[in-house]
Amino acid sequence: MERSGTARQPQLLGQKKDKFWLTVGLCALTAALFFLPFYIIDGGFFHYAGDFNSQQISFYRYMNGFIKGAGYPDSAFTSVHNTFSWATDLGSGVMNAYSFYLYGSPFFWFSLLFPQGWLPYLMVPLLVLKFAVAGGGAYLYLRRYVKNVDYAVLGACLYTFSGFTVYNVFFNHFVDVVALFPYLLWSLDEALYNDRRSWFAFWVAVNLVNNYFFFIGQVVFLAIYFICKLSTRDFRLTAKKFGLLAFESLLGVAMGSILLVPAVLSILQNPRTIDLSSGWGFLTYSKVQQYLAILVSWIMPPDSPYLTSIWSEGVIKWTSMSAYLPLCSLAGAVAYWKANCGDSKKRIVGTCAVFALVPILNSAFYALNSSYYARWYYMPVLVLAAMTVNALEDHNTDLDSPARGISWLMIATVAFAVVPVQDSDTGSWSFGVLKNPGQYCAVLGFGLLGLLLYRYLCQKWRGDSRFAQRLTAAVLAFAFLFSVVHIGIGKFGQWYTDSDLVKQDTSALLLKNDLPEGDYRVDTYKIHDNIGMWLDKSCLQYFGSTAAPSILSFYPALGVKRDVRSEPELSNYALRGLLSVEYLITTPEKQTDFENEADDGWEYAFAKDGYAVYRNTNYVPMGFAYDYYLTQTEYEETAKDIRANLLMRALVLTDEDAAVYGKYLTHLPEGRREELYYESYVQDCRERRATAASVFQMNNSGFHAEITLEKENLVFFSVPYDDGFTAYVNGQEADIVEVDEGLMAVLCPAGENSIDFVYQPDGILLSRALTLGGIVVWLAYTAYFVWRKRRTKRA
Repeated sequence: MERSGTARQPQLLGQKKDKFWLTVGLCALTAALFFLPFYIIDGGFFHYAGDFNSQQISFYRYMNGFIKGAGYPDSAFTSVHNTFSWATDLGSGVMNAYSFYLYGSPFFWFSLLFPQGWLPYLMVPLLVLKFAVAGGGAYLYLRRYVKNVDYAVLGACLYTFSGFTVYNVFFNHFVDVVALFPYLLWSLDEALYNDRRSWFAFWVAVNLVNNYFFFIGQVVFLAIYFICKLSTRDFRLTAKKFGLLAFESLLGVAMGSILLVPAVLSILQNPRTIDLSSGWGFLTYSKVQQYLAILVSWIMPPDSPYLTSIWSEGVIKWTSMSAYLPLCSLAGAVAYWKANCGDSKKRIVGTCAVFALVPILNSAFYALNSSYYARWYYMPVLVLAAMTVNALEDHNTDLDSPARGISWLMIATVAFAVVPVQDSDTGSWSFGVLKNPGQYCAVLGFGLLGLLLYRYLCQKWRGDSRFAQRLTAAVLAFAFLFSVVHIGIGKFGQWYTDSDLVKQDTSALLLKNDLPEGDYRVDTYKIHDNIGMWLDKSCLQYFGSTAAPSILSFYPALGVKRDVRSEPELSNYALRGLLSVEYLITTPEKQTDFENEADDGWEYAFAKDGYAVYRNTNYVPMGFAYDYYLTQTEYEETAKDIRANLLMRALVLTDEDAAVYGKYLTHLPEGRREELYYESYVQDCRERRATAASVFQMNNSGFHAEITLEKENLVFFSVPYDDGFTAYVNGQEADIVEVDEGLMAVLCPAGENSIDFVYQPDGILLSRALTLGGIVVWLAYTAYFVWRKRRTKRA
């Protein structure tokens, strides 16, 4: 058993000594205070930088309205509603597009209580709520391992305001995971130590629904946690206990699978999840600096997500690489490590450290994702907080020497500031390899100042009965100051680009009502990301990781990079006709740049609401037919930079589909595969326009089209292919053909045709059955144990 942190029955909520609500209040107050200066500067519409500005504000506001039916109308053809988002890239299933971001988050669903227009102003209050919830959960977990609950309060504050949490304000929805995870670990302990039933299944479900992607890492960590505690005999494992724990695990997964099954079926098609390295790439990082950055991230306060202080190589930015505890760093955890042998917490943290340093093990927390991230560090951070407060509570533990040692490690990083460097071109010498000296000085200063204050407080107040309270006050004060500086560096570092964000976003809401009526796509030029979401229009410029997976094959086939964003260059003019872009939006300041760069197909339309709007004279309404086709093999033999032009001339079919549907079209002659220039593109647009649907209506579950054909033919729609779509032609279900490496077509007979595409996430019927069945079983399971407990009390 753990010497200073022996598991015991914790104080129950409501008892005199319990300080759950105090912890929640302290965390909420501290978070509110460090956000307050920025909230005031921004007039309530808090904007930070990067992902927070481009994604989180836009997603929360947009999805609030979407769920409430404020976007496109319901389909008259089906009872299926609110399943497909046109404003998400080229169009995407809303569940799969937003499950990673917010669709399962209890904080998002809480935000639905407020009007859509309030959401940009509620981002800070929601963050404060998340910090408060995180503090409460960490307190529940930690109070088992302390004798004095004041130390649980202290540990909860260390976890809540860790470098990881403060860093990930940038991503916003990562803080949801930080907030809910401690309840999962608490409920596991309750099951292991107290044989308490049903809570573990409940929190498994909540964490799974909240974010399926992070849940994968939580499963890995819980396995490490369980095995390490079992190996040190922290609890007595019986066959019955193991069986019930396994049952609750599966029951929780069943209850939480409402988003899981569709998400799994979707992400299996996502190239970012299956591109594994091999050989040495499994075992070692390619850059030495990656190892140094990982080690430093555990002891020093974090850099801003998009700015590195030291590192010039490796994958560092945006990775959430921080396990720093405010004020004390790893000083308390190292003191605990030195004082305890054969301890489960040491084994958990030691195992996590090994996982962090081995690429294949690190990626296990993200289903072997090919991209490097450290977004699982919040889990060992909670254990580090427990180790720290255990060391502080045990008066026999040496606290000072570990603090001195870590201080010297921090000071050792000054070597990066003074190392001689010779310029390879000029031969001149200089000192230092720092990428951002100002930020480095701030980070190092806070790290050293924190440890100095920590040592002072430990030396002066350790024997005092209020030591934990005094240290808690110091941790919260430090967290306040560092958070203000950290967020300030990130926010004001991009101020020159983001200072007009609020103006552009709010002006887009006005422009939405002033754009010409109709269902078409738009494009933007050198304005802020995701303006299409404020316009509620499908836009070629989109920033989001989890749009329809077929988009991630369609764009790269054209030579357009698509990783976390879609941003086809203006020079790729043929895409605008193919994808039915009718208007392009820019600002008056960028008009001259746009006109110098654009092709002849754009004409000035009007200026309104702070924007300049241009019309595409080569616009082709969505839903049209072709005369020609070519096979995918032939398509892939052409140069990528002319493929968009080729797609305006011919439909691309797989070799198998060509054998079935080729008879309705003419095989494109080889000579016509080369006449691909702007003038021929204009002619191709004219021909496609002549065959276009007379009616095309977007709705919140897909779309409706009406078209008249001279002969039986495939009708093409520039909508991302998705297994969740079902097509109906004249009321009869029809096969959907995947064309152009990611888009859709359907075969229609000659004459007038009414076409409806209805979207439901693939796998949703199974996921609903699992979730509903799981809830029924959980209610019965819980009721049984409640009944048995009451019967035992009466006896």
